[in-house]
Amino acid sequence: MPTETYQFQVEARQLLQMMIYSVYSNKDVFLRELISNASDALDKLRLAALRDDTLEADVSDLHIAIEANAQARTLTVRDNGIGMTHDEVVELIGTIANSGTAQFLQEWEEAQDTALAEGLIGKFGVGFYSAFMVADEITLLTRRAGQSQGTRWTSSGEGTYTIEEVDDAPQGTAVVLRLKNADTEDQLHDYTSAPTIRAIVKRYSDFITWPIKMAAPAGAATEEAESEGGADDTAAEPKTLNSMKALWTRSREEVPDEEYHELYRHISHDSMDPLETIRLQAEGTFEYQALLFIPSHAPHDLFTQGYRRGIQLYVKHVSIMEDCEALLPPYLRFVKGVVDAQDLSLNVSREILQQDRQIQRMHRRLTKKVLATIKDWMSGNPERYAAFWREFGRVLKEGLLSDFDNRQAILGVCSFASTHQAAEPTTLSQYVERMKDGQEHIFYITGESRQTIENSPHLEAFRAKGIEVLMLTDPIDTVWVDTLPEFDGKQLQSVAKGEIDLDSTEEGDNSSAENERENRRQEYAGLLAWLTNQLGQNVKEVRLSSRLTISSACLVSDTHDITPALESLYRAMGQDVPRTKRILELNPDHSLVNGLNKAYTERNNDAGSGTDLGEIAELLYDLALLSEGGTPNDPSRFTKLMADRLERTLV
Repeated sequence: MPTETYQFQVEARQLLQMMIYSVYSNKDVFLRELISNASDALDKLRLAALRDDTLEADVSDLHIAIEANAQARTLTVRDNGIGMTHDEVVELIGTIANSGTAQFLQEWEEAQDTALAEGLIGKFGVGFYSAFMVADEITLLTRRAGQSQGTRWTSSGEGTYTIEEVDDAPQGTAVVLRLKNADTEDQLHDYTSAPTIRAIVKRYSDFITWPIKMAAPAGAATEEAESEGGADDTAAEPKTLNSMKALWTRSREEVPDEEYHELYRHISHDSMDPLETIRLQAEGTFEYQALLFIPSHAPHDLFTQGYRRGIQLYVKHVSIMEDCEALLPPYLRFVKGVVDAQDLSLNVSREILQQDRQIQRMHRRLTKKVLATIKDWMSGNPERYAAFWREFGRVLKEGLLSDFDNRQAILGVCSFASTHQAAEPTTLSQYVERMKDGQEHIFYITGESRQTIENSPHLEAFRAKGIEVLMLTDPIDTVWVDTLPEFDGKQLQSVAKGEIDLDSTEEGDNSSAENERENRRQEYAGLLAWLTNQLGQNVKEVRLSSRLTISSACLVSDTHDITPALESLYRAMGQDVPRTKRILELNPDHSLVNGLNKAYTERNNDAGSGTDLGEIAELLYDLALLSEGGTPNDPSRFTKLMADRLERTLV
């Protein structure tokens, strides 16, 4: 048959140009696309041969061949797979030529959002056309397995394309690219270079199940010949470029740990072995396999803005994205691995995933699998859990603020320092098991370090009554703990917020203790009212404390107010947060407070007539600040007042 020449529609020409120059961010992916198409063709031939014993097709050596010619500036990607008929070439390869419409172009121009525009382009064309990024002309020669007639398709990607039937086409498909000249400024590499081809295959197509073979490029110098200053035109035995070791497709028993560790080191660039290898296989309407690794140590840049997170995403063993952030939440960003899906909705570039239900389903299941693995360690391998928590506990707790669906599961694998035992952290479940009869709350305290917290006056009554308190020292603890309503039916309560009633944890009748507290309040009522007025610029109230047994005073936040630590965190993030006044609590059993009350009473409730009691009130407030690791509002005045008081004791 004569050569048939077809004219691109005006809209289709524009569409093709946008595909070539707007969709793909990396020109190297053209080779990945051609290899992926070739792999699909081989899969289809193998399946067809199994279904049809009469199919006249050679399936003895199925493979993909890459042939480069440096002198002719051509690159050929060839397979001996299923091939295409004349009609299939028109239908499949000509798809983009026949799908351009003015309506599509109008939608493209109106798409303000880049992701939306890329979503539109994903509805048209095939990856085959990405080769026009690097080629001035493409020739496709193909013959359907079991048929005698072949088809040749040729186009420069401009105004026309031609189709003709040929008699001498081999089984399968060969795509011949007449390459553009290399241009480093435009990131257009020399794709006749053997090292360049090997690197691209290794990066994107290493796990393709079919061998990808390549002989030394024709007209190119081998390494031996280059050392002698000449070219080697002798034919070389083709070498297989890909490992074909998709470990996730093999059973656990077939793969030694060292092969898993080698893959982990390859994808994570970590010199150490992983802490855990997680395998997952989903079957049914949507099939995928996952091989995840939990590192043994946290990378130094885990909390930096530029940290690259994400799982490598493959579709049918072809690398689609190196860092697919959509597969795991940010608080599991330390997890490395591979997910290989059999059928996934992709945009044409394979670089931009559509946010569809399949991605969301994988995200949910992978997240639950990682959390379940950590949970299993807690009972089955506590040493491994302890090592994990030291390295990644801080980042995992970020999920308490972002992943409400899995919040209880995350809490279940968290552990915290506690007053129960200094050397070993505790889980919330363990805390609940040790709670005293009548105790209704899980008590906690936040601070910069365990040393600061242990010396906090807020713990005195809890320590005296043997009530356990969690010690939360990570900055993120001050945020998530206020958003958590309860765990296992028990509300979380800060020992430095609101009023604390510990008498409910005591056995017997507590009415006498309540009567005593009421008598104390009446006894100190005048002093408390005066102090509230005297320190009104810094505190909202002065009251007697039920949490102090040793210290004279402490500062607490009101029940629904934010803590000073949270205020500081918001300000560090650039948020303008109004200063919140706190409550000063006094210990009526402390000699300083008792003496202050007597002095106030002896002056006929007219403490304002002198300055001594006012200065003592200032010192009392500043001492409360210092006891929790704070700083007096006016350090120089504090030191002067303290020096004056010390001087008087020596006179």
